[in-house]
Amino acid sequence: MKILDTKIPEVKIIEPDVFGDHRGWFMETWSLPKYESLHFNSMQDNESFTAKKGTLRGIHFQQDPMAQAKIVRVVRGAVMDVAVDLRKGSPTYLQWVSVELSAENKRQFYIPRGFGHGFVTLTDDVDFCYKADNLYDHPSDRSIRFDDPAIGVDWGKVQDELLSPKDTTSPLLKDSDCNFIYEEEQA
Repeated sequence: MKILDTKIPEVKIIEPDVFGDHRGWFMETWSLPKYESLHFNSMQDNESFTAKKGTLRGIHFQQDPMAQAKIVRVVRGAVMDVAVDLRKGSPTYLQWVSVELSAENKRQFYIPRGFGHGFVTLTDDVDFCYKADNLYDHPSDRSIRFDDPAIGVDWGKVQDELLSPKDTTSPLLKDSDCNFIYEEEQA
């Protein structure tokens, strides 16, 4: 397994070792000793299905103290996945990183606490898997506008009819109560 750096030091791309032959392939999707450098302890697994290409989900997060780090991957189809630094005072505040995740490339994406997360589907019929280091907490659930000009994520072409009411009515970051603060000793 390789853990690859991105332009935001805390966000990582994970390329698992895939062992294949004429019958198919095998890979580990989680191994605590191998992921130890991420300081990530999985508490909850989630899966979502998205039927149509061009569907956008995000930018979502949970407030502190219920924030979640995530390791995400696609098991069918393909997405452009995005992590946005929402930690006030961070040297990379409001910067974002994107990576294509697909059933074919088998990559995983590590999104630490303090980051917003979203994706846009690049194919129909996408199965998306999440590992989270904290349980879902409805009162802490937040989102910000996917098209917030202060962040400027380039999502490509997004079809309005494929957005949820939550994603079309989310506040801009400047109007949200996002409570993430950068703490250098934890970075």
